[in-house]
Amino acid sequence: MDRQHDQVLVVTPGDRRPGPGTPGMDRQEAFATEGTWSGFVRTEAGMVSAWHHHGAYESVIYVLTGALKMEFGPDGSHTVDAGPGDFIYVPKGAVHRESNPTGVPADIIVVRAGSGQSTFNVGGPAAG
Repeated sequence: MDRQHDQVLVVTPGDRRPGPGTPGMDRQEAFATEGTWSGFVRTEAGMVSAWHHHGAYESVIYVLTGALKMEFGPDGSHTVDAGPGDFIYVPKGAVHRESNPTGVPADIIVVRAGSGQSTFNVGGPAAG
């Protein structure tokens, strides 16, 4: 795809590419530039992802369908729950994992701002 900065571009579902991998999540990249990453993510019913963080990127997640539970903080002791229409903000470097506690797939849109590698899979958050 031509990614010149002087053009408005459209990425259709068929144009999306596999995004950075984290076990338990299907990330599909729409756009990746020097300062942003955006894409679509599907989490299957009952899925729990691996622990990961997004380095120097801060992320905003919008829940389209289903539900999203996110664990973070010391030993993963904090959680947030979100449903359709909810936004979630994830700061730079925050180690977290996502799950879908429902019986149906969940679809989310993710937009990240930052630089460098956008996904790091890790063993888990540090103890508090």
